[in-house]
Amino acid sequence: MRKPGEWMQNPTDERVLEVLNTGLELGPTVIARNINRDRTGVNRRLSVLVEYDLVRRVDKGYYEITKLGQEYLDGEIDAGELERDDE
Repeated sequence: MRKPGEWMQNPTDERVLEVLNTGLELGPTVIARNINRDRTGVNRRLSVLVEYDLVRRVDKGYYEITKLGQEYLDGEIDAGELERDDE
């Protein structure tokens, strides 16, 4: 069972992670189209997911899920215990 953090906006954040869990590097436009959300909102959520290390930016406009993101989807971690990386 997944344990979302209070900082998460679900179901959007989980859908973003699920789409990225396909193993593809995707941009916000493609993700938004596939989860029926607007690109701007998905872009904002990607930034937050990067800060919590659930997603990694691999190139300008392209993202992939991290091992931590996969562990969250598998119910292995509690996202409420993650710390924000404010670099």
